[in-house]
Amino acid sequence: MTKLTKPDFVIVGEATTSTVKIGQRGRAEVVVETEGVSCHSSNPDKGVNAVYHMMTLIEEIRKIVPNEHPILGKGILELTDIISAPYPGASVVPSLCRATFDRRTLVGEDESVILGQVEDAIERAKAKIPELKAKVYLAEGSEQCWTGETIEAKRYFPAWVVSEEHPYVQAALKGLENAGIEPKLSHFSFCTNGSHFCGEAGIPTIGYGPSLESLAHVRDEYIEISELLKAYHGFESILKELTNK
Repeated sequence: MTKLTKPDFVIVGEATTSTVKIGQRGRAEVVVETEGVSCHSSNPDKGVNAVYHMMTLIEEIRKIVPNEHPILGKGILELTDIISAPYPGASVVPSLCRATFDRRTLVGEDESVILGQVEDAIERAKAKIPELKAKVYLAEGSEQCWTGETIEAKRYFPAWVVSEEHPYVQAALKGLENAGIEPKLSHFSFCTNGSHFCGEAGIPTIGYGPSLESLAHVRDEYIEISELLKAYHGFESILKELTNK
């Protein structure tokens, strides 16, 4: 989108309970693999079980202490899935084990920081198991567009924060105040497309939208009419303030 137009300012319309969001943690999908040697499970000594090696590595990964940001809070590194190959095993010692971690990042943490912490954990695991073979990388996604074109990218969405003193942020707060809505600042607890607009493209960005954040992307998601009308007036007033009309 930013290749077609160069906006001065972006408003992410996710649910914010009518507060102004000035940042969010980023998200990275981190994949860790251990490599073993397959053999028949009746003679396990003939092979190397990749899952056992992964168990040792996970112990070291769990020792990683994510950084903390004064606004965004603590970073997160959480195991979300693990699978071995071949699967199902059918009397075969697994030669590969893959674990995926959800990494919630902070401002200043890039790919080198994210992967570097896990690479250090791999080295600590190797001190316990010298023959351990492991690697870490960011997952990649692939989607087909309505045009038929396929787009591919790493599953990495950077964190971002805009200063509460930024003129656009202050204009948004003034707009809400003019609309009779209490102007409150906060930050998203989840990931939004602000990761591109602000985190990658460097465009000043805020979040503002109706409904409770706790209702976003849940079963039977709904919005109260009063919240919708409140956000309508909030958007109108914010845009008037931003365009000086």
